[in-house]
Amino acid sequence: MKNSFFNSSVSNIYSKPSLKSEVTSQILYGEKFKILTKKNNWIKIKTNYDNYIGYIKKRKFLKKLRTTHKIYKLRSRVFIKKNKKFFSTNNFLYFGSRISLMKKNKNLIEFEKNKWIKKIDVKKIDHYEKNFSKILKLFLNTKYLWGGKTSKGIDCSALIQIYFYYNRVFFPRDTKDQIKFCKKKLGKKLSKGDIIFWKGHVGICLNKLDFIHAYGPRKKVLIMPLYFTIKNIYKTANLKVKKISNIKIY
Repeated sequence: MKNSFFNSSVSNIYSKPSLKSEVTSQILYGEKFKILTKKNNWIKIKTNYDNYIGYIKKRKFLKKLRTTHKIYKLRSRVFIKKNKKFFSTNNFLYFGSRISLMKKNKNLIEFEKNKWIKKIDVKKIDHYEKNFSKILKLFLNTKYLWGGKTSKGIDCSALIQIYFYYNRVFFPRDTKDQIKFCKKKLGKKLSKGDIIFWKGHVGICLNKLDFIHAYGPRKKVLIMPLYFTIKNIYKTANLKVKKISNIKIY
């Protein structure tokens, strides 16, 4: 099981080797994974970052990638060069994607042969963003998408995980695993950075009054009043808070 690196902008990870099966997550450009098995046009993979297992379509992947930078914008447009001029494409790399700098000019960097992105869209691979709200707020109004983890769509657990993924800190992908992994916060007062879990849902306190989450019933990432959210989820889904942790613990 040798390592491979994903070399397309984003791909769905499926629960079974079929496009009709459930999309459980996604894999981003530059993400390292191991191939477990191969079946027809599908491969079963295990991601190195969070040990996530699922199926993606078989294609030619990179065997080596020395990542030097990562995307620090919701999405970064890919450019190509023709006759010494740069032209925009309809392709993007998404937040957290990891790349290798090949060449650079004044405004652009080449990460693959004749594929360029803007310098201002990236940070060095070892950059650490302490301000979690800065990252999560990038996704405001992004549509809710089960299994999604980009600006095209994201779910509640991916919204929390993307902060840790960007900072290269382990954090599970799914809510059921996050709640097992997270340590219970001491004290009952809610404060900035508190991660609140319900059965099948998670979000985080931006402060003592505001709560951000990818909320299925509203079909997008949004900020809601903290205590209203807790009451509303109990009223509409009959779900009580199961655990409260805090992002500073990790």
